[in-house]
Amino acid sequence: MSRNNNRFVIYIFFLLVACKPSPPEALPFYNSAELEPEWIPISDSRFTRIHKVGPFSFIDQDSLTITNRDFDGHIYVTDFFFTTCPSICPKMTDNMLSLQDKYRDREELKFLSHTVTPWIDDVARLKAYAEEKGVMSGKWHLVTGNEEVIYKQARLSYFVEGLIGIQREDDFLHTENFVLVDAKRRIRGLYSGTSKKDMKRLIRDIDVLLEQ
Repeated sequence: MSRNNNRFVIYIFFLLVACKPSPPEALPFYNSAELEPEWIPISDSRFTRIHKVGPFSFIDQDSLTITNRDFDGHIYVTDFFFTTCPSICPKMTDNMLSLQDKYRDREELKFLSHTVTPWIDDVARLKAYAEEKGVMSGKWHLVTGNEEVIYKQARLSYFVEGLIGIQREDDFLHTENFVLVDAKRRIRGLYSGTSKKDMKRLIRDIDVLLEQ
């Protein structure tokens, strides 16, 4: 084989390696409110003890009961917002809409937004908000429910404030974090829902999970 042919073979080899999809372990796991990323291979004894989002049950904008079972086998992005928010929420909603539009044909990916003012955001208000913004029913669920349950889910399951185990019953939950959850309910990334840089990183990480 000529030297040029050898170079061509080597080039093709490295091109194939570079294009090979990353394994799911290429993204870290988040196992505590300290939000320290951990890369845990399947061979590690800790792999079976990775933190998972706890079970939940809420009502969405279409008056449907939405539970963790509706996300079995699906990747999803979740956040916490309220319809009357004048500051960060409009930008968060716009960015989630961009994700919805980008991945509208990917059934493996869903979106879940929890209101943090359930005493204001009842089903009717969420429905009106969804219609105004162009939220796709079945793809993106805007949910309401018991305030204490929503706040507990945010802080203890999703670590959106990094306050696991700390009781803050009187404190209002206001976070810009988007959380990426894989098909086994494990947290794979946290991102600022108002940052262009973080949204690019989120898209990259979604694509890694979708390639599996």
